[in-house]
Amino acid sequence: MAKIIPFKAIRPTRDKSSLVATRSYLSYSKKTLKEKLENNPYTFLHVINPDYSNKEKKVKGKKKFTLIKKKFNDFINENIFIQDKIPTLYLYQQKMNDIIFNGIICGSSIDDYLNGKIKIHEQTISHREEMFKDYLDITGFNAEPVLLTYPSKKEINDLIDKYLNTRPEYEFTTTNRSSHKLWLIQNKNDVNKFQNSFKKINNLYISDGHHRLASSTLLGLKRRKENPNFSGKENFNYCMSFLIDENQVNILSYNRIVKDLNGLSINKFIELVRKKYLIKKQSSQFIPKERNEIGMYLDGNWYSLIFDIKSFNKNDCVDKLDPVILSKNILDPILNIKDLRTDHRVDFIDGKLTSKKLEEYVDNGKYSVAFLLKPIRISEIKEVADKNKIMPPKSTYVEPKLRSGLVIYNIEE
Repeated sequence: MAKIIPFKAIRPTRDKSSLVATRSYLSYSKKTLKEKLENNPYTFLHVINPDYSNKEKKVKGKKKFTLIKKKFNDFINENIFIQDKIPTLYLYQQKMNDIIFNGIICGSSIDDYLNGKIKIHEQTISHREEMFKDYLDITGFNAEPVLLTYPSKKEINDLIDKYLNTRPEYEFTTTNRSSHKLWLIQNKNDVNKFQNSFKKINNLYISDGHHRLASSTLLGLKRRKENPNFSGKENFNYCMSFLIDENQVNILSYNRIVKDLNGLSINKFIELVRKKYLIKKQSSQFIPKERNEIGMYLDGNWYSLIFDIKSFNKNDCVDKLDPVILSKNILDPILNIKDLRTDHRVDFIDGKLTSKKLEEYVDNGKYSVAFLLKPIRISEIKEVADKNKIMPPKSTYVEPKLRSGLVIYNIEE
């Protein structure tokens, strides 16, 4: 039984929604970030980069979080942001080319996370949890929802379709040619229908945002301890989430690129790889298609690598995944990469970038070898989560990616 709640979002006025909403600042180059900050006074990037114009040394940690809160309050005082007066569910649609995502932005219970009704498939890092918990605690808001999937339900789809045929509160297109729409669901009967529909769902699955939900839960537990008479209705008992039908979520691969061959010659490296894989040199750019196949780009050539069946346990839901097989048979024993979370010799390239981009990384000499993986299926993610197991870091790149600043969750209420 999944518990969701409506909330009174802080959000941009209708006329400024397209100017405020932004991708993650990490996705921008330094040049593009500079241009946006200098030419758009309304972008949410100003809130999360409050010290941009400061010529002195940039501040970090809790001092920066305090500046973020101040800048956020400035946006409210300047009427760039407004707050809804009644609790609301938010229907958000993102369309990229022919791919359409529809989902509900709401509050999800941290108790569902604590009792395992919201299932995980990734391991979190404690210091990152604590850092983001402090961020939420000091700023008092959350602008990045956790992406949760649920099994397809006709009654939920029908409720969503009802609103898709009405005028949205926001409607704009961004420079990457994706369109964004947002509807307010404030009718009490419809809100109750959504809540009752999700009560019939046993489990939700985190697709993106493990650290965000873990941090929100840490903050909720901290606030409960500070307020022993809490009612359970306070916003700190929930985390902003974006709920999407599992059939709509788009899962891409996370490819690996490695800076060196651990002191091995190219011929020796290939000789060692051949002990675990059937290697076939390709005449052109290569996309792996076979069930037990990945691609490798090395010294200007593409190779097909097909796993030896003895190199993994096909009956284990984690061991049979491409990223795990790659780590156990090449990255760890041959390239001496023991921990993907801490080794700076390996980087991750999301599946939105083409195999041509992987070639460029290797051909320019910064990296020695690239590995092209197939996307992991949603059924595989659910199997791992249901069996309480963990995937390696950066196993999946999941879409949609919501724009920051479009809907903001006020933790203080």
